[in-house]
Amino acid sequence: MTNNSAGQTLIRVYGVCIKEQKLLLLQESMNGKSFTKFPGGGLEYGEGLKDCLKREFLEELGWAVEVYELVYVNDFCQPSAFHQDTQIISFYYRVVILEELDAATVRDKNETPTWVNLNQLTSQSVDFPIDKTVVEKLMKEMKLNG
Repeated sequence: MTNNSAGQTLIRVYGVCIKEQKLLLLQESMNGKSFTKFPGGGLEYGEGLKDCLKREFLEELGWAVEVYELVYVNDFCQPSAFHQDTQIISFYYRVVILEELDAATVRDKNETPTWVNLNQLTSQSVDFPIDKTVVEKLMKEMKLNG
C-alpha cells in the first residue's frame, strides 16, 4: 500500500485463466457481501507481481499456476469498494493451472471457483469495474480471433 496526501493506493494482481473454452472466476463473500471476481489479491511488501499471483492461487484455491504475459493494467482511478480513501491499481496476467485440486480442498472457504463458458461471458459475469473492463477486452479479442 502506498501513502499519499489524498489517501492510499492498493496494488492488486489477478489471473486470467482460460481452459477448454471456459474462464475461471471466483465467487467470494466478504463483510456480508457476495461478488464474482477474477482470482487473485493484494501485493504484499517485498513480493513481485507474479509471485503475488502464485501465492494468491495457492491461498485461495490450493492450485499451483504458471504466470505468463501481462494482459491488462488499469490506467484510471478506481476507488476501492472496501477501503475509504483508497484507490486500486490492478494487474491481470494470463495463467495456466499446473496442479488443480478438488473443489473440496479449496483453502479459503469464502471463495468458490466457477468456470464460465466463453460464449456466455458478459461484463455482467463479474462485479467490480476493473474486472468488467478486462472481460470486455477478452470479449473483443474473441471477436477479432473468432
